[in-house]
Amino acid sequence: MDCQKDLYNFNVFSYTRGTKSMEAPMKIVVPLTELKIRNLKAESKRKKYFDGFGLMLDVMTSGRKYWRVKTTLDKKDVCHTLGHWPAMSLKAAREAAAEFNRTKGAPPADPVVTVRDLCDSWQQAFMVHFVPKEVKRKSFFINKYICSTIGDMDAKALTPSVILNQTLRPIEAAGYRETAHRVKSLMSQILRFGIGDGLVERDYTLDLKDSLAPTVVTHRPALIDKGKVARLMFDIFCYDGSPAVAYALRILPYVFVRPGELRHALWDEIDFEAKQWRIPAEKMKMRAPHIVPLADQVLSMLGELRKHTGDGELLFPGARLKTKPISDMAVNAALKYLGYEGKAVCAHGFRATASTLLNEMGYNSDWIERQLAHAERNGVRAAYNHADYLPERRKMMQDWADFLDGLREGVKP
Repeated sequence: MDCQKDLYNFNVFSYTRGTKSMEAPMKIVVPLTELKIRNLKAESKRKKYFDGFGLMLDVMTSGRKYWRVKTTLDKKDVCHTLGHWPAMSLKAAREAAAEFNRTKGAPPADPVVTVRDLCDSWQQAFMVHFVPKEVKRKSFFINKYICSTIGDMDAKALTPSVILNQTLRPIEAAGYRETAHRVKSLMSQILRFGIGDGLVERDYTLDLKDSLAPTVVTHRPALIDKGKVARLMFDIFCYDGSPAVAYALRILPYVFVRPGELRHALWDEIDFEAKQWRIPAEKMKMRAPHIVPLADQVLSMLGELRKHTGDGELLFPGARLKTKPISDMAVNAALKYLGYEGKAVCAHGFRATASTLLNEMGYNSDWIERQLAHAERNGVRAAYNHADYLPERRKMMQDWADFLDGLREGVKP
């Protein structure tokens, strides 16, 4: 039978038993499609999907997908890697397999996996774990600083010197010292990703530990003088902008969360009976669920806010589209309108204000750090501690709300 008539529907093979050559029954192979390949998920064990005539897609437990072609040479099975999907499409893989078979199994030169290919594979595997803002930032760094300089280079030809001199040093020389360190960290993640499948030998950034000038840590501006905090709280409650922005500005000092976490809050996450706000892991910077105990004052403000925005999902919807939250600059713009420039105080600075003053007031630093949702050093403990110190944190948050109200009420108009 001429197998070329139906190239990808049948896989014909023969085997020898004793001295007699026997032809096994034809085994039907359902051809792969791009849609099927895209939908294939990683399993607990490595799995192979055949396309016909020795071409297979090898799906690793990590989710990475490699094209391989299998044949017999000198009575030995030979398996050769052609490339990886999606960098090599199904059509390209079939053409490469056909060429491999045409030369009767003589292995062509190993396909070059470029740094760009490696970056693409890493993004496909890991970008789903990041919040949209982080995805956008990492994609920008990859395209602007990595792929634009060494993207076309064979990943196996990388060296610490190449990474330093072609990618990192130019960023540093342009005055973006912190960005250089961020790109170095991102490059480290990508290289470690490629080690398992032999795409690179090791993480070359480890050799660059002291090669970049250290970054200068600049803390976000925050008010820690009680008199100034009192005035700020008084001014905040005088702001008469849109209800969504006004209440976001009022509530933020009481809850210790990051501005972005507050902006995306949903009414379904607020439990008025339990007096708490449960933030799902995908919204948190550290990708762990977080509980925010709500003081009586916050519950009262939420009750007032619900009269304005309670008919939608978002607590703080934008003025134009109710399905999108207020902008990330809305609260800072309101502070600027009140006369507080960025160098004096910013939306993120309320966290530093709470941390500094509560520590000065003698509260347990573990309670404070847990309420700030800072990263835990012990990864196992971090997976279970989103409710740690909850009774103590409830009392601390109510005390903090009473403290802020006391400061505000002591200000003379």
